[in-house]
Amino acid sequence: MSRVTRVITVEPGRPDPAAIEEAAQALRDGKLVAFPTETVYGLGANALDPVAVAGIFEAKERPATDPLIVHIAHIGQLNLCAAHVPAAARKLGLAFWAGPLTMILPKKPAIPDVVTAGLGSVALRVPAHRVARALMEMSGVPVAAPSANRFSHPSPTTAAHVLEDLNGRIDLILDAGPTEIGVESTIVDFTVEPPVVRRPGGLTLEQIRTVIPDVQDATGRGSIDVPQTSPGQLVRHYAPRAVLTVYEGEPAALVARLGADIRTATAAGDRVGILAPEEDLLALAPVIASLASAGRVEVQPYGSRRDPERAARELFAALRDLDATGVRAIFATTIGPAGLGAAIRDRLVRAADGRVRRA
Repeated sequence: MSRVTRVITVEPGRPDPAAIEEAAQALRDGKLVAFPTETVYGLGANALDPVAVAGIFEAKERPATDPLIVHIAHIGQLNLCAAHVPAAARKLGLAFWAGPLTMILPKKPAIPDVVTAGLGSVALRVPAHRVARALMEMSGVPVAAPSANRFSHPSPTTAAHVLEDLNGRIDLILDAGPTEIGVESTIVDFTVEPPVVRRPGGLTLEQIRTVIPDVQDATGRGSIDVPQTSPGQLVRHYAPRAVLTVYEGEPAALVARLGADIRTATAAGDRVGILAPEEDLLALAPVIASLASAGRVEVQPYGSRRDPERAARELFAALRDLDATGVRAIFATTIGPAGLGAAIRDRLVRAADGRVRRA
């Protein structure tokens, strides 16, 4: 599987056409290209080439039961991949594409089964990032692209994250700097009625309901042994090497429980990390200060409860940075359940393999 992985730097707002054409030709030639989207970096292959798509699964060590998202250049290309587009799906696409929205629709036979885990549906999205859209347009093919990381690792929001996970496994990386949103797209399934959100993401449930009021939240907890209706359903996903636990509850009780558990872990000799929004770290400051001199606590903020967009943007990079310190355990808190908080909580709970402690 060893390959020479090249990195080409491009301007996010005005990508060099020569660089985009090189990446587009690589896709047409059956190669693997990592590229930025507004959510996270994706690992792309020609969605109509089953051999190329199989290379994604090999490079990521991703199970064949976990389907891929197919990226297209604009809503007019839906009919290239989808056998049927319900009126509600077209309405939602017109409202939020290009953007962090993926829709599951019945697939056309041209989409290989390797893309869809053998299911009769395909997940489709139109990315908003100029580099991604230029690549879709110039390649002339739909592009299958999950996140550009090793399977179950935290998602990549910089080209450096991609290189860390996939150097020597893929052919090319387009480096356009950090991504803007930081968590993956929201996935809405239109193969059921009413439609359901299978994965919360960069487009909030509240925003979707302004267009489709009856959409339901049906985020799943899937098994690796069976084909998944949607990407992002497995219980353990986005996970660091350290054992991560999510803490939730009323602020005073949350700080008390978290502080007690941190003291217990460090007293047992463990080095631990704290991943939390700024407000929670401020509340935990006395605990952190009392343990800092022993060198057993690493602290990593991600955004703020007052700024959900920044929290989402910083989440995966913060998780990777904290894990790189070599801590044995990570104690994490969320920013709350509303808006982008739902996507952040989903990622943290899966990174924790479902371990949630409520104060």
